[in-house]
Amino acid sequence: MKNIIEICAGSYQDCLAAAQGGATRVELNSALSVGGLTPSIATLIRVKKETNLKVICMVRPRAAGFHYDENDFKIMMEDAKLFLQHGADGIAFGFLREDGMVNTEQTKTMIEMIHSYQKEAVFHRAFDVCPNPYKAIETLIDLKVDRILTSGQEEKAMQGIALIKDLQSKYGNQIELLAGSGMNATNAMEMIQKAGIHQVHSSCKNYHIDTTTKKNNVSYAYLPHPHEMDYDVVDEKLVKALVESVK
Repeated sequence: MKNIIEICAGSYQDCLAAAQGGATRVELNSALSVGGLTPSIATLIRVKKETNLKVICMVRPRAAGFHYDENDFKIMMEDAKLFLQHGADGIAFGFLREDGMVNTEQTKTMIEMIHSYQKEAVFHRAFDVCPNPYKAIETLIDLKVDRILTSGQEEKAMQGIALIKDLQSKYGNQIELLAGSGMNATNAMEMIQKAGIHQVHSSCKNYHIDTTTKKNNVSYAYLPHPHEMDYDVVDEKLVKALVESVK
């Protein structure tokens, strides 16, 4: 089975870097500094028009966790529908109850809508804060999720490799697992070989300076020193190195 590299992209420029680096799929977001939020439709349209990338659009309306009220849910459904109508190849989302269990009603509604467009339903790292990963994955399989992005319920995927391996062993013939968080050219093949998976998610992050970020006592920095004048970007060279590492 061919190994797949998915790049976590926060902009049109990030998608171009991912494509030029040899990746075949991106998860398109905005605001990667808070874990990724819903991107713009204009970005999706340009990426689909100007690249051959498979594009999974994030649908996440705010930072913090994944317990959403009815108004959030309605907006998320509308965003997802617009993305699908404008060429998205899938939607990444996550709905949890207050106790951290999968919100089956919201999840089922989203999956059915995505599948009505014959596109992919991806449950993102909301999975990693579920209290019982085995119950969560069984619920998601029952609901017909296509793929789960996970770090194995640890900060970094390599720290959670034992759980990822166990989930792949038990459920890999029923659902795709995509390992993400801290993945790069130095550890991707180790993850693939030890966990038995074939998909890796990475930001391939570097930084660009914007000199207008801070002046005197006015600051729009969101990263701590030494990157307080920077914003994060996908580095084409890091993408190339990662793609080469898993061939």
